[in-house]
Amino acid sequence: MSQPIDDFFAVIPAGGIGSRLWPLSRAESPKFLHDLTGEGSSLLRTTWDRLLPLAGPGRISVVTGRAHGDKVEESLGDIDLANVFIEQEPRDSAAAIGLAAAILERRHPGVIIGSFAADHVIKRQRVFEFTVRQAVAAAREGYIATIGIQPSEPAVGFGYIKTGQELIIDEAPMAALVERFVEKPDLETARQYFADRSYLWNAGMFISRADVLLEELRINEPELHDGLVEIAAAWDTDARDEVVDRVWPTLKKIAIDYAVAEPAADKGRLAVIPGQFDWDDVGDFASLWTLISGGVRDGVTVLGENTNVLSDDASALVVSQTDRVVALIGVENVIVVDTPDALLVTTPEHAQRVKSAVNALHDRGQDDVL
Repeated sequence: MSQPIDDFFAVIPAGGIGSRLWPLSRAESPKFLHDLTGEGSSLLRTTWDRLLPLAGPGRISVVTGRAHGDKVEESLGDIDLANVFIEQEPRDSAAAIGLAAAILERRHPGVIIGSFAADHVIKRQRVFEFTVRQAVAAAREGYIATIGIQPSEPAVGFGYIKTGQELIIDEAPMAALVERFVEKPDLETARQYFADRSYLWNAGMFISRADVLLEELRINEPELHDGLVEIAAAWDTDARDEVVDRVWPTLKKIAIDYAVAEPAADKGRLAVIPGQFDWDDVGDFASLWTLISGGVRDGVTVLGENTNVLSDDASALVVSQTDRVVALIGVENVIVVDTPDALLVTTPEHAQRVKSAVNALHDRGQDDVL
């Protein structure tokens, strides 16, 4: 299990600001650059370490924005800088993953790529590796493969994948066709999905031959495809900057789910492998609290260095980036995030609404705290 896969290249899209984790996560310091598990490594570094046994250090690339390039290189001191692909500006996941696919296909014709978000937490490493290797086997057969997570609860914060007919693929015994994608459901529908067990959480992991992914993109989004191929042709030449500056701003903003995965599912070209490892996208402070407390929200859970927290008859998550005293007395089930220039107080029930505060601050022109 520890030998890297010869024809496999891992891609880590490292973008977005994680607005539901504001004010901890900011535009200049998004959540993938933070240690959110208290284990001493950023989420990006942990993702890199997780992929090393599958790809090896020379076959992992990161797609990130100009604002984060230096910090990515600092966090991943052993990355080949030729494999850091800098986006001029965010254009969503189809452009980010498509760029990596187009560049890597030119460098390594026939390569299989796997896209894995920089800010997810995954445990049970050997099960994860076994699942990815099955997805690679499906990709070798010409499928675009995704990894769906077996739900542990009727969650409303994730999209779902409906599994269909089983596939017969050597080295991929758990592979099945994707019947359809489902948007985030309401609670009653999520309960039905959870009871059905043929529905999996959509974790946004995609594994495919690069040329197959690009062909699907050409069919569904030809202008986006052509722009990415033009950029890739210039990437390793002196013309890169001119071509990127001219073409990148014209690229359509669209998620890879809509540009590639859902159309492929409609054609019977999308396979899914159920992932039976522990997975969390750390999408808000409620999920962060559950993650670092082991699911037990009793007492006060503290994240941060040199914190100074006093509590009396309280239950809370406290995330602190200051040396201020945070005193909690007689309060239950609260979330406190203390940073030098912003203070957030909310509850797990309202943690998803933090994004609305970010939007409101942006509308008020207070981007200095974002």
